[in-house]
Amino acid sequence: MEYRRIGNSGLVVSELSFGAAIFGAAGEFFGAWGDTSAAEARAMVDLCIDAGITLFDTADVYSDGASEEVLGAALRGRRDDVLISTKAGLPVGEGPGDWGTSRARLIHAVDAALLRLQTDRIDLFQLHGYDAHTPIDEVLDTLDVLVKRGKIRYTGVSNFSGWQLAKSLAAADASHRTRYVAHQVYYSLIGRDYEWELLPLGLEEGVGALVWSPLGWGRLTGQIRRGTGLPVRSRLHKTAEQGPPVDESTLFDVVYVLDDIAAETGKSVPQIALNWLLRRPTVSSVIVGARNARQLEDNLGAVGWRLEVDQIARLDAASHREAPYPYFPYFRQEGFARLNPPLLAL
Repeated sequence: MEYRRIGNSGLVVSELSFGAAIFGAAGEFFGAWGDTSAAEARAMVDLCIDAGITLFDTADVYSDGASEEVLGAALRGRRDDVLISTKAGLPVGEGPGDWGTSRARLIHAVDAALLRLQTDRIDLFQLHGYDAHTPIDEVLDTLDVLVKRGKIRYTGVSNFSGWQLAKSLAAADASHRTRYVAHQVYYSLIGRDYEWELLPLGLEEGVGALVWSPLGWGRLTGQIRRGTGLPVRSRLHKTAEQGPPVDESTLFDVVYVLDDIAAETGKSVPQIALNWLLRRPTVSSVIVGARNARQLEDNLGAVGWRLEVDQIARLDAASHREAPYPYFPYFRQEGFARLNPPLLAL
């Protein structure tokens, strides 16, 4: 396991981190992800720690807080050996104070998370989404106070657009308030939208990426092939429409190349897909999750080796799609490219 700084911060994390959304398994949506008992959760945390994973990620909305509770219990006695990341902002109830990132909501969310996680601090606290109803200054002021009180150590965001993150960073810099160091994003071989704007922004502003759903919402597990149906136990049966959109032609082109490289390397399809992500610019850590120890052990096999240059090129080509506006001129026209060379001319 290698260790990386998140962006330009001093926070060092393992290149793979563990996503605890599977813990708790409450409700129709998160229940479709699996059903992990407390004993199984402890065993999976043991596997992660033994493999060198230091960062464990969860959120208040995962199984109505049960994920945080199970993770906190599983880490009991080992809290000082790990880092905990959690998120808040999405609705956790129907009341007016049950969603968003207002001052009252954030203070309550952090205090509630600390209780569920059985800890006195959150190493990385992230806004789960951009709240257009709350002024950016109110959000930054609140997070700054929570950092100064020691309840959270570092702050980040998740699922922000480029302008939302850039505006927030500028506001923080203007008044020397706590700056976001991480952006938890969707990024995979079949979902490379992150590269157009958020990746260059991350490089420019020193914001590291924590990647969620690196296997394309379960589509790059090695169980889906052209002309076959979904596996019986796939969570896609219940959650596909709520996840990232996927072009099926691109999916099967990518899977074809993954299968070829798996035969060449002896690695599994998920291991290859994860290893490709670990080589991308700005990626600080790739969050992996698993239904059971067997899947987790397979995901852990994504580190300690590197894809060959030609294998990366084949994966790049299979997953490539044309740049959307306003980015395509910089890829297609020499004059534009001379002004601002594309970061990833793939």
